[in-house]
Amino acid sequence: MWEAIQSSAVWGSVGTGAAWVVTGCLLVAGAIGCVLPVLPGHLIIFIAAVAQRLMLGPLDSGLEWWSFVILGGLMAISQTFETLSGAAGTKWFGGTRWGALGALVGSIVGMFFMPFGLLVGPLVGAFACEMGFARKQARPAAISGVGSVVGTLAGMGVKIAIGAVMITWFFLDVFLIG
Repeated sequence: MWEAIQSSAVWGSVGTGAAWVVTGCLLVAGAIGCVLPVLPGHLIIFIAAVAQRLMLGPLDSGLEWWSFVILGGLMAISQTFETLSGAAGTKWFGGTRWGALGALVGSIVGMFFMPFGLLVGPLVGAFACEMGFARKQARPAAISGVGSVVGTLAGMGVKIAIGAVMITWFFLDVFLIG
């Protein structure tokens, strides 16, 4: 299967320069996607590595097979951390399990209302669940909601950092390791 996708019939006339232009554009789009929540940045960076390997082949691409495992693992870690960071922030600021669940649900719902929904969703979810289910007063529920925003912002910072690590790993493997 892998050889059929890499066959010269598909990529035969793609030169090294054209492959690097495509890879470079994908890496830039991935880096932008790590900052802007509208694009799936880590996925685009992973696709850049796959495209590089497919266009240039295993010998010329400089990418080892285990780099895809590392990049995929980093992508999964980032997505998990970003999804759970609002709930962790809620708990860190003294929220209950209900507040953490509300922040998690709010972050999922907030994805559909980009870009403000990413911050407002966990805030509203944590606040509503603290008030409704945990029976907290408005002030502690609001503090729990603010914790979800702090956690979400921390998750975004980690997302940016992991994106930078992924791009750095790509170049290290292409030019130094592979």
